[in-house]
Amino acid sequence: MDLDLALIERLPSRRPLVIFNLVDAIDGDGRLAPSVPARLDALGAAYTGCSTSALSATLSKVETKLELAHAGLPTPEWSADGTGLDPNVRLIVKPVWEHGSLGLDETSVVYCADAPRIVAARTKHLKTEHFVEAYVEGREFHLALLDRMCGVEVLPIIEILFEGVATCEPKIYGYDGKWTPDSAAYIRTVRRFGLEQDEPELATILKQFALACWTLFGFSGYARVDFRVDPAGAPFIIDVNPNPYLSRDAEDAAAAARAGFSYSDLIASIVESSLRLSQDSAEHASRLRIA
Repeated sequence: MDLDLALIERLPSRRPLVIFNLVDAIDGDGRLAPSVPARLDALGAAYTGCSTSALSATLSKVETKLELAHAGLPTPEWSADGTGLDPNVRLIVKPVWEHGSLGLDETSVVYCADAPRIVAARTKHLKTEHFVEAYVEGREFHLALLDRMCGVEVLPIIEILFEGVATCEPKIYGYDGKWTPDSAAYIRTVRRFGLEQDEPELATILKQFALACWTLFGFSGYARVDFRVDPAGAPFIIDVNPNPYLSRDAEDAAAAARAGFSYSDLIASIVESSLRLSQDSAEHASRLRIA
């Protein structure tokens, strides 16, 4: 999408049943993405995935963490540049506004003394604000959530395994691990299922926290919540993703396949949930007019 949203104005004349919203950014700026569903709301057009308010509430990773902390949900400590954090723990430098792991790799893990310099350098180089949070040593899990007729379904839990990474090296599921198939990071990053059977107590806790995030931010359609679990077994929410990417090799598609959904089933479920929500909203508006 570019800054001219005139094309959106012409969509209602085509009488779409639903619009599949895959907008991540406008003119390369992710902060502007919610303006698309906001305009669709004004036009009365149904669209897939999360609402304007939910997308806006989770745009900033810092604001998202504030909401999580306020709700009593576990998330790593953070600061703008590393000041105020334990100088003995490693930190991870993250972009505030990006949700595609832009710039994230093993070099994003730094010590406190180096954090202010690296935050400034990455903000300048990538032209987007950065912050730091405590790097959680341990295991990584991704929980995909799907809006179904019977309620929100947590799809089979994915554990991210970092094969061939030395114990002392940071384990980061970064940009190359997600988006560059011929990279070493992509090749050595693999998915594992089976936590529900192998460690049911941990699986239950992660599911409860993921569903709490869904409710807290008012998600709809589909979402994903990412966790790190430290060596003591304590879980931390490291990312909350409304409308996560839906490529056939992405986490949500893999989790859906594990649950017995084909890729077409997954897409159909997302479309159906948006139609249900649109119908419910229309019926509610009708009742208000009658009242």
